[in-house]
Amino acid sequence: MKARLPKGVGGGPQNMQGMIRQAQKMQEEIAAKQEELSAREYEVSAGGGVVTVRINGKKEILSIDIKPEIVDPDDIETLSDILVAGVNEAIKKVESESAAEIEKITGSLPGVPGLF
Repeated sequence: MKARLPKGVGGGPQNMQGMIRQAQKMQEEIAAKQEELSAREYEVSAGGGVVTVRINGKKEILSIDIKPEIVDPDDIETLSDILVAGVNEAIKKVESESAAEIEKITGSLPGVPGLF
């Protein structure tokens, strides 16, 4: 007994070639977008603006600007906490914006970026 599929489902070799071409196109778009995202720069403030972290899309810290009023030699712990918060927030921003941009290409296909 042969299974009958609705027209356009399965489709044989032509449909498979089309799917392969579509996957290759998506892969090229993802690679181009990842390159573009790597070149982007982001800026995040922490501690009410007393610390500003600049980071690129590769998650490399480019600079950390510290306002003089936050520097207290008797309270290095607070400065350290603000720096950690700023760096972590900058990394989250890169990751979330990158994920959103890649999702625009892949749609809601689960796991697609990992496949390419």
